[in-house]
Amino acid sequence: MRNMTSSASARGIAAIVGVGSNLGRSIARKFAHEGYTVAILARDLGRLSRFADEIAREEKAQVFAIRIDCSDSRSVREAFEGVLSLGFVEVLVYNAFQPVSWQPTHFTDIRIDSFEKTLAVSSVGAFHCAQQVVPGMVERGRGTILFTGCSASLNGVAGFSELCCGKFALRALSQCLAREFQPFGVHVAHVVIDGIVGPSRGASTSSQRGLVGEQQSGGGDGSMDPDALAQTYWHLHVQDRAAWTQEIDLRPSSPRFF
Repeated sequence: MRNMTSSASARGIAAIVGVGSNLGRSIARKFAHEGYTVAILARDLGRLSRFADEIAREEKAQVFAIRIDCSDSRSVREAFEGVLSLGFVEVLVYNAFQPVSWQPTHFTDIRIDSFEKTLAVSSVGAFHCAQQVVPGMVERGRGTILFTGCSASLNGVAGFSELCCGKFALRALSQCLAREFQPFGVHVAHVVIDGIVGPSRGASTSSQRGLVGEQQSGGGDGSMDPDALAQTYWHLHVQDRAAWTQEIDLRPSSPRFF
């Protein structure tokens, strides 16, 4: 963990799981900008620490970098011991994703270990992370849990069984938690990123194509600015509890079809 400034936040902790160079980083930056102490979690601690330095410097915020492997329940528990030691986790954003081939894979060619790893990261990891923070949210009667989904959360796609099964399960988890914990003041929402996520405006990151959240990037017509997407995550967090959103689809005004 890295404490990037000396001043303490008056608000709770925002834990962003699955922070890469695009969407996860933008979400972390947005919550830091709004005054939250932010814990960013991913597998690559070196890169994560650089992001923490950058966000802390730009937003004058406390940012902590914590390594996590969402496919390993022990790693999740140890990571959240660190997160919870910082204080009450008011916000959990689960943006983790197991990379898959962007070329369709014939069903009989999918290895079982690869299938299980994708399920572990996409849904089982989300289950473990949510279990770490829900008790504190229920105790205080407030909290927000946001899950990042994608086009494959809604429709099965030939050749992408791994991705679709994991994302379908994540969506189901989101719906179950919303119905169970909304009466206790915990807002749970599923964000469907239906398109290509590019680098933030002005960034020079090279373009790649993809199907989901943190792995998507693109340029030109049809790509979405991760900073703009992060605004929606913030909006979901501050929504009036009299009218909570449980699921929202985000897509570009000029969609690019795969």
